[in-house]
Amino acid sequence: MPRPLLLATAAVLLCGCLTTRGDGSPKVETTNEANRENIKGAAESPLRDVNVMRTKIPEVLLFAVADPYSRPPKAWKCPDLIAMVQPLDDALGDDLDAPAETQQGLKEKGRGSVLGLAAGAASDAIPFRSWVRKLSGAERHDEAVQRAILAGAVRRAYLKGLGESKGCLPPATPSHILAGSEIPSQDIKPRYPIRLPSEQP
Repeated sequence: MPRPLLLATAAVLLCGCLTTRGDGSPKVETTNEANRENIKGAAESPLRDVNVMRTKIPEVLLFAVADPYSRPPKAWKCPDLIAMVQPLDDALGDDLDAPAETQQGLKEKGRGSVLGLAAGAASDAIPFRSWVRKLSGAERHDEAVQRAILAGAVRRAYLKGLGESKGCLPPATPSHILAGSEIPSQDIKPRYPIRLPSEQP
């Protein structure tokens, strides 16, 4: 079989393959996260660029896209809200009011950077990559994933607001552990400032 035909056949067989996280987590991941997840994810970067491999959007997020403000059943109670919020937590990860985790170590940061570079190098092998992503539908799917994440976050906030009005406990209501936190400043100084020649002492 000629090589072009073999490649085309393989692409057809693989087309539309929906993927989940390699660690088995139900949390949805963006293309950038998938590329940096592990070596396998970095190597599969070109397949995501041609839309052969696509991130699977959890059903709970698709429901949120359809109607993020869908009302709970009549006469709902706090356990009902918990049952609706928990799948969103699983799909989105921790909410903004969750306790901050320890900062990522240098080793993990370095690993993510290396995998990102590897994914970039693999994707650069595709000529006219940006156009390929547009024509293949990969860019459109990435936008759909981002919309689903946003809709899921909005729905979770809406449900927690309902829980707040009924006096429910977390996770059916915000934890409020950030109450009284200092408002962050916009004056963020660079960690390694660059001095211009005229500024040298």
